[in-house]
Amino acid sequence: MNNNLTKLTAALMLGAASIVPATAAFAQEPGDGKTIKMAQADWDTGWFQAEIYKQMFEDLGYSVTGPMTLGASAFYQAVSQGDVDLWVNGWFPLHETYKPTFEGKAKVDGAVAKGGALQGYLVDKAAIEEFDIKTLDDFKRPEVKEAFDRNGDGKADLVACPPGWGCELTISKHMEEFDLGDDINPIKAGYSASMADAIAAYQNGEHILFYTWTPNWTVDQLSPGKDVMWIEVPQKEGVELPAPAKGLDTCVADPCYMGFVANDIVPVVNDDFIADNPAVDALLNEVSIPLADIFAQNSKMNNGDDDVQAQATEWIKNNQDMVDGWLEKAREAAG
Repeated sequence: MNNNLTKLTAALMLGAASIVPATAAFAQEPGDGKTIKMAQADWDTGWFQAEIYKQMFEDLGYSVTGPMTLGASAFYQAVSQGDVDLWVNGWFPLHETYKPTFEGKAKVDGAVAKGGALQGYLVDKAAIEEFDIKTLDDFKRPEVKEAFDRNGDGKADLVACPPGWGCELTISKHMEEFDLGDDINPIKAGYSASMADAIAAYQNGEHILFYTWTPNWTVDQLSPGKDVMWIEVPQKEGVELPAPAKGLDTCVADPCYMGFVANDIVPVVNDDFIADNPAVDALLNEVSIPLADIFAQNSKMNNGDDDVQAQATEWIKNNQDMVDGWLEKAREAAG
């Protein structure tokens, strides 16, 4: 009788032990039953980061719709109204101009890549040496305008930014502040196509002037210091310039007045959404993606490998221990 009781007790204990890990394995994720309405930028160099975050949100149990591709202006309007919950493609301080749209309704939360995101104007190195180009003011010289005029309108062609991008507003401001309207023609068509055209022109021996930012595939195709150089904006009385970049040996001057400050790439989230989702808040404040990794993916994409989903999956796999740590912090925050 006692022997049978001992066997029964042991069996019950064994059964209980087997239930515990099964229960833990199926513990509810913080995002179960919840949806994230996600957006991504209409510049494709930001899609890789967006996909990495999307896959991590899904690992937390969230259902993610999108990302919906939006320009900066449209996104900040949408996130302020709650039509989308977030994106990870904010550029600050470049996007400070949109703050009146979303302030008090959405906020910057965490950082994808802190600092090091440069912006400015570049010119092919051969032209810099031939014409001694230092600043945008040099494009007021007739011989320089002529050398960069590829469409015959009498102005130097500049690959600029499409309407709605933060950089488009700054470039337009530069054209006005430095009286360049009669000298430079900003091309505002699709950026990737315009840059591909400029690169082809360069390869045919023509001179090119273009705006770009880093990380970006353009500086893989046209290497600063070798093929092209950053130039400065003019220093003009009454025009306040951002602090110059220092120690940039790929610029025509050091320090280099690029006309743009180095930016942080950051998530921007709707206030009501983030208040209800502490796991997302915690994750956003843990994640950081190296600029070098973004640059490498941008180069692959430009070379024809446009499977961003697979690239993000591979990045997560290659950084699995770090990602698992971020996800664990998110789960802890959700209680």
